[in-house]
Amino acid sequence: MADFLLLALVGGAGIAAVAGPLGAFVVWRRMAYFGDTLAHSALLGVALGLLFEINLNLAVVACCVLLSLILVALQRQHLVATDTLLGIMAHSSLSLGLVAVSLLDNVRIDLMQYLFGDLLAIAPADLVWIYGGGVLVLIMLWRLWDQLLAITINEELAQVEGVNTLRVKLALMLLIATVIAVAMKLVGILLITSLLIIPAAAARRIADTPEKMALFASLLGMVAVLAGLTASWFLDTPAGPSVVVAALAEFMLLYALPRGLSRA
Repeated sequence: MADFLLLALVGGAGIAAVAGPLGAFVVWRRMAYFGDTLAHSALLGVALGLLFEINLNLAVVACCVLLSLILVALQRQHLVATDTLLGIMAHSSLSLGLVAVSLLDNVRIDLMQYLFGDLLAIAPADLVWIYGGGVLVLIMLWRLWDQLLAITINEELAQVEGVNTLRVKLALMLLIATVIAVAMKLVGILLITSLLIIPAAAARRIADTPEKMALFASLLGMVAVLAGLTASWFLDTPAGPSVVVAALAEFMLLYALPRGLSRA
């Protein structure tokens, strides 16, 4: 049983470490709804992966990337407002995924596991995906850090200074898609965005530089994983949602403190 919990803790900590700095950009660029859209499309990726008998993580990443490209193309057409477009794509992709799963013959899957996650079911093979994908995401984020900060502060000025804003934004979408695919087993499709946003939003309260916010977001995410697993063990609650609730408790605690004290 100790090994059972250790795998969950190591896997959850790895995902939290990657989701922290990436979640900082989600918060800064107000991309929470975009993250939700990608997360909802993950179920469609699962259905396509089962249909074509390919690795589910790769299928989810491919589906999220395709949805990102479609979103960028539609945004450039200015047909509807972006928030309306995201709402349409989020719920449509989730519904398409549910319909596709129901039509698969001779395939039995636990939808609850994909929708709400099962952190305690992490296997050693999953750690390869978590840490392999996590290292790649962090390397890419490190290489794009200055450009991402530039387009976050002022996209038009960054473009004038020679930053390829479209390429950088697409790279950020790809990184978010990768984290969603990796984190799907931790908190599930419906709660992934919470793991990206809540620790980063809490870290914003105590950080005075972008780099500190990214670091604190990772640390707060790791603490939330530990606290969530502890609560799940003693209270017999679902592990994934328990992690999100622990992150929410951190957020509420930090914002309840006086601002000067919280930065001390």
